[in-house]
Amino acid sequence: QNIVGTVDVGFPIRLEGLVFAHPTFSSYEPELFPGLIYRLVQPRVVLLIFVSGKVVITGAKTEAQLIEGLRKMYPVLVEFRKENATSVPGDVPTIAAA
Repeated sequence: QNIVGTVDVGFPIRLEGLVFAHPTFSSYEPELFPGLIYRLVQPRVVLLIFVSGKVVITGAKTEAQLIEGLRKMYPVLVEFRKENATSVPGDVPTIAAA
């Protein structure tokens, strides 16, 4: 089985900076697809990351893998957060498993 989850981290992301810093695991061709494709090794999941801050996590076999993938990736997303973007203080991302 393949579980897909979606999350809105609540802030925009600099995809160009992310792909430049992580070229081994990511690819970003905005002319072909608007999202950055990030392949995590452990857990083995793929994240589709959009500039809006929306993320689709796919390839997980369990809900725990979805959560672990987001936990590993969230600090990276925060690192490439677009400046001058506003978010609600205390806003915590939530995962919706589909």
